[in-house]
Amino acid sequence: MKIGVLGSGLMGKEAARDLAASDDVTSIGLADIDIARAQQVCDQLKSAKLSAYQVNAADQQDLANYMRQFDVIINALFYSFNEIVAKTAIEVGVSAVDLGGHIGHVTDKVLTLKEQAKAAGVTLIPDLGVAPGMINILSGLGNSRLDHLDSIKLYVGGIPVKPEAPLEYNHVFSMEGVFDHYTDPSLIIRNGIKQEIPSLSEVERVYFEKFGPLEAFHTSGGTSTLSISYPHLKTLEYKTIRYPGHAEKFKLLVDLNLTKAGYEVEMNGQKVSPRDVFLKVLDPIVELGDKDDAVLLRVIVSGEKEGRQKTYAYEMTTYKDRANQVTAMARATANTISVVAQMIGNNKITKKGVYPPEQIVPGEVYIAEMEKRGVMIVEKESTEKTHVNT
Repeated sequence: MKIGVLGSGLMGKEAARDLAASDDVTSIGLADIDIARAQQVCDQLKSAKLSAYQVNAADQQDLANYMRQFDVIINALFYSFNEIVAKTAIEVGVSAVDLGGHIGHVTDKVLTLKEQAKAAGVTLIPDLGVAPGMINILSGLGNSRLDHLDSIKLYVGGIPVKPEAPLEYNHVFSMEGVFDHYTDPSLIIRNGIKQEIPSLSEVERVYFEKFGPLEAFHTSGGTSTLSISYPHLKTLEYKTIRYPGHAEKFKLLVDLNLTKAGYEVEMNGQKVSPRDVFLKVLDPIVELGDKDDAVLLRVIVSGEKEGRQKTYAYEMTTYKDRANQVTAMARATANTISVVAQMIGNNKITKKGVYPPEQIVPGEVYIAEMEKRGVMIVEKESTEKTHVNT
């Protein structure tokens, strides 16, 4: 199969690395508006399958000329390009996957293209990162094992292996994105009622092997499309994992309006954005650099099976690939989007249209493919006896 990658940044590079190692993939395009950057990545990966292309993704004609050369497109660009890539995929008759983007309802816009994609005979799957992405696929697998789904609880965090003061956190994607997840409200379902609650709230203690006590708290965006796919849930919540004390520290910064978008103060006769200043101050402090990171994930899916309450729990801990200097977050994210793109290319996924990951990606096949790449996801099940009053 031929797969084209849009974007030669970290996720695009790591997706290309995985594709190059796959026997099923015969050729790979790596596109960037700066062809020198794309060529540099091709030179680093040293695969005869790889070719660099110069593509301006904002130009639909340029995009179409590139995309029609491939069987599947991996969109590893900034989420603002997701809609134009999806529309172009339908126009040229090529399937495509992206890393998601719930800010500005980008994924919702892609999902509205379902009938056009079906008519064009293509498969579009948005939201294929870790959260959303991996958590959706595992939620879908848990649901498939149950007769009736009641509850989904999600816990995910990218954290440094060795935390350092003052925040015990190093960012593995943009700090602007972190600010948005911490300041926007979090969508949950509680007692069957969909509602929004403040991010950084309801801090709870969680434990992962080798990490001791950690904390988890609500943040925005993580529940993604799950409330739409499973509208009859009694419980749905997503919490971010950090080292203890992180939420309290960031709550103070949020309350001081240091993370607030569109907020300005006047200083020496000039308008200044505290958020922009804070980002500049914070960036070097939380830069990951060559430090080791880990991605922790726990998905707990509960419901009824043959008259009994049953729970399926999925857990993953992934570390940095030191040999290739690939962060844990990049390993988990780029491998996910690459694996699913290949499933479309080799017809393990055949449905046409636009689908969120939980509705279309075969979970068992996905877990097996991730295991081949050193990303281990463990499934555990437990059954509760149903109490009968006499």
